[in-house]
Amino acid sequence: MNILIIGSGGREHAIAKVLSKSSNLDQLYICPGNAGTAQLGTNLSIDVSDFLGLKEVIKDKQVEMVVVGPEQPLVDGIVDFFSQQNDLKDLLVLGPDKRAAQLEGSKKFAKEFMVANGIPTAAYKTFSTEELEEAKAYLHTRSEGPIVVKADGLAAGKGVVVATKIEEAIDALDQIMEKKAFGDAGNEVVIEEFLQGVELSVFVLTDGKNYLVLPEAKDYKRIGEGDQGPNTGGMGAISPVAFADKKFMDLVDSTIIRPTIEGIKKEKFNYKGFIFIGLMNVGGHPYVIEYNVRLGDPETQAILPRIDTDFVKLFKACCKGDLASVNINIKDVYSALVVLASKGYPASYPKGELISIDSKLEDDFVFHAGSSLKSGNLTTSGGRVMSILGQDTNLSDAISKAYNAVDLVDWKSKVFRRDIGQDLLRIEESV
Repeated sequence: MNILIIGSGGREHAIAKVLSKSSNLDQLYICPGNAGTAQLGTNLSIDVSDFLGLKEVIKDKQVEMVVVGPEQPLVDGIVDFFSQQNDLKDLLVLGPDKRAAQLEGSKKFAKEFMVANGIPTAAYKTFSTEELEEAKAYLHTRSEGPIVVKADGLAAGKGVVVATKIEEAIDALDQIMEKKAFGDAGNEVVIEEFLQGVELSVFVLTDGKNYLVLPEAKDYKRIGEGDQGPNTGGMGAISPVAFADKKFMDLVDSTIIRPTIEGIKKEKFNYKGFIFIGLMNVGGHPYVIEYNVRLGDPETQAILPRIDTDFVKLFKACCKGDLASVNINIKDVYSALVVLASKGYPASYPKGELISIDSKLEDDFVFHAGSSLKSGNLTTSGGRVMSILGQDTNLSDAISKAYNAVDLVDWKSKVFRRDIGQDLLRIEESV
């Protein structure tokens, strides 16, 4: 089978790695890809938003299945576009349609979906740009303490402010709604109560009727150690998570996953793909913070290497609505993933720096993201350049392996967090 992956990050490199291990894969194409995906298939310089250009690739390369990595093309309706092309009627596409993608594309839409389906989430109110003063007045009715302000639309993971004081929340409203810090994504805002607890990412693969629960993970959003500094796309991930035992995950399944799938059926979404459920564990009770309609980055690099299956068969069954016919085996190992970034990220950062990788570092444990090949040289091209994986049967050793491997990669402005997984080690030790 010829397969096209859409995207260019570490997530897409991880997907390319697992697909390349299948005997059912013939040719692999990645648009636009990165230096890592180029080693596994053919990178093609087509932008993820160029639907007509992607269609030409599909026709020219006789692609039979498309795996959509990032959220923007899903929210923009790429699945709908392909389904409307008469000459692509047999194409399999892994990803939800535009209406379903609003679960990520609009936080207001997602909140309304949760409430309608009885899914536990934080109390909230929404306000439009025209209601800016009403939003500020609402904040003044709140007692002092953390409150969360979210831009309604996609904001590259940066549209959420956890304000410790009402004044900070009001400033966030001004930035989002008046100064348009995130463009049209801030035409509406969601103001919600702050949930005190530990975050967890749960991943589900569904064909719209059946579903498989994939390994869970915890990611680390802040740029600085001790969760300090601005939010990023993610600076590391751990899987599995200490507190996500069978009792807790059974509760997640019964109160969140099943009602979500039932809601998808009720709404008649065309949903064949991943659901990323961002949760907060509040005293043993799971609450949904957000939905994403694709796999997370960097969590993908931590969870996919824990799954033992033929991913071509798995994705094909999902696209055909036959997910109940396949099983996955989750390996009893820990994944510890450390993201390497360029100094300055998530703001401005240098590009074009030469990257050196020691030959001792195994390819299976390296995931490229913001890297490029120029004149045969591996150079930096993004803020998050690559991520390094460590695996072992206990968490401490997995973390040690990841950090030992980090020392085998270098470039001038390389930065990374040195505390990935330390909070979960403390939780394990206290159990």
